[in-house]
Amino acid sequence: MHLSSMAMKTITLQVDAYENLRSAKKAGESFSAVLRRASFGALPLTGKALQAYLQSGGSGVPDTYLDSVDEAAKRDTLTDDPWA
Repeated sequence: MHLSSMAMKTITLQVDAYENLRSAKKAGESFSAVLRRASFGALPLTGKALQAYLQSGGSGVPDTYLDSVDEAAKRDTLTDDPWA
């Protein structure tokens, strides 16, 4: 018999939440493992997670900020005088 030294908690889920969790579960994976790899809409604050995010094409910069930079660049005018 295998006894885990980790504490356990029992939770109650509505059926739709359980089905979402179950559909995310890979073969042989525990529900705890599914929840550990879930991001819940926020980027985990680890270097490994940031590296994976950037390698997957994410910039880490919100689209709204990038859009505002694009708009400012359209209105910007170039001059030879850097102090103008």
